[in-house]
Amino acid sequence: MQVLGGGAQGSACAFDLARHADVKRVVLADLTMSCPLPFLKPCLGSRVVLRALDARYRHAVTAAVEGMDGVLCALPYAFNYDMAELAVERGAHYCDLGGRTDIVERQKGLHERAAGRGISVITDCGLALGMVSVLAQAGIDALDRVESVRLFVGGLPQEPVPPLNYQIVYSMQGVLDYYTTPSMVLEDGKLARREALSELEEVPFPEPVGTLEAFHTAGGVSTMPFRYQGRIPRLEYKTLRYPGHAHVMRAIRELGLLSEEPQWVDGCEVVPRDFFIQVVSPRLKSTDARYLVVLRVEVRGEERGRPRMIRFDLIMRRHLHDAHDRLLAGGDRAHAGGRTDSGEGGPYARRGGPTRPLHRRARCPGNRDRTNGFLDGAGHAITAALPAWLGN
Repeated sequence: MQVLGGGAQGSACAFDLARHADVKRVVLADLTMSCPLPFLKPCLGSRVVLRALDARYRHAVTAAVEGMDGVLCALPYAFNYDMAELAVERGAHYCDLGGRTDIVERQKGLHERAAGRGISVITDCGLALGMVSVLAQAGIDALDRVESVRLFVGGLPQEPVPPLNYQIVYSMQGVLDYYTTPSMVLEDGKLARREALSELEEVPFPEPVGTLEAFHTAGGVSTMPFRYQGRIPRLEYKTLRYPGHAHVMRAIRELGLLSEEPQWVDGCEVVPRDFFIQVVSPRLKSTDARYLVVLRVEVRGEERGRPRMIRFDLIMRRHLHDAHDRLLAGGDRAHAGGRTDSGEGGPYARRGGPTRPLHRRARCPGNRDRTNGFLDGAGHAITAALPAWLGN
């Protein structure tokens, strides 16, 4: 397996892959791999090999992918199409973490070539894009008629610090793209655009998280609005942040500091967004590095002629640098659950069928009985009761 991108997400993917018996070797490649994240160290040499690679040079990536059974791209999403195309050319299965719907649409054009070689190209395998869409589809499939699908996701510091109350947990360039690109939604079953950072609302969660603010951002539902136009009246995705964040970011955007149009400053060409990222990023990298993942997927409609709401909630507390060490030690804290407002059959009642928890045991080296649950894409344990029909 070749993992492209050795940041927090790519390293977590490499770690997770290395724990599978069917994976003989994982090659983790990035521009520089001199300082791998601590949780990788026990795997280095035996199961995980590090390689320096500049993904801007196609010939270099071609050589790295040669002979690999699969490629997982955890690079910034601008690379996703080229890496997918290259994987198809070399006959390797491919997946990535998503990022931009227009890039996914281009990747769809690889279908015939991939099918001809008997390989798979799977995009949007992250949290949002990715996991939230799977949960949304589970809710959609459980109802006879769907009226609305609403998705809320946020990555947040456990200890927010003004003025943004935010810390970097992935590419800052990606965050700013979402804050400046319109969101695609369904309104009365028709495709519509919403300005990023708009239609602010409060979303309550249990303490210590409390009430968060939610606003439109691009990308979180990928191609789902196109799939369900004319079939679901309302579908939207919003990002979750601590209160006050959107107001500050709107002011920054309206002042032009997120623009990608070059400006001349004292005879030098400066891109405002590049300058903003350069100055702000160090201030958003907390030395604490404890953060939260907060998720809510809410599907409303009817089952057997009665109103029904299905909701998935998840709150996960993590440490950015040692999440896997904490998992193996049994120290990670995660909670996931769901409910309906019908009051019948528990939170995930299915039409005509029983509701029961479905537990997939997380296989954690050295701690195999730590949890009844499943692992998310980064290998973190999530305790959850899944709908019975998902196991059939």
